[in-house]
Amino acid sequence: MEDLYPLLVVVHVAGAFLFALAHGVSMFVSFRLRRERELERVRALLDLSASTVGVVYGSLVLLLLAGVWATIWHGWWRYGWPWLALAVLLGVAVHMSQRGTIHYVRVRHAAGLRAYGDPPDRPAPPAAPDLLRRLLAAPRAEELALSGGMGLLAITWCMVAKPF
Repeated sequence: MEDLYPLLVVVHVAGAFLFALAHGVSMFVSFRLRRERELERVRALLDLSASTVGVVYGSLVLLLLAGVWATIWHGWWRYGWPWLALAVLLGVAVHMSQRGTIHYVRVRHAAGLRAYGDPPDRPAPPAAPDLLRRLLAAPRAEELALSGGMGLLAITWCMVAKPF
């Protein structure tokens, strides 16, 4: 295993592909939720999105570990582009957490569902139809798709162009 770099890049790209694939489920669910009004269908879509969380975070860890290891192995850490790519990833993650995760926790609660992070002994909150309608009407899906897409393009540009 004299040169692990190609293998690390393959693992990094596979992790990124898995991340985009699993996270894409949540993106498409968020667009579909904007048009949905039946409570049981809203709940089913929210549960579908939540079912991908393990793959999303697992693949994120995989792509980060392989990417950092490849960067160190090949000596790219001396350049600015890996740091910019990492900063963009962290910035998008913070944005998604603040604007996406918090919003969809509110949507789950308005739909009468428990959310990730709720205490296990806490019963599901009662459904709040008026609040649910307002939350589903918010243009959050477009905002998150735009910021996530722009972040993905910026990171891809850094890795392909290696501009500095």
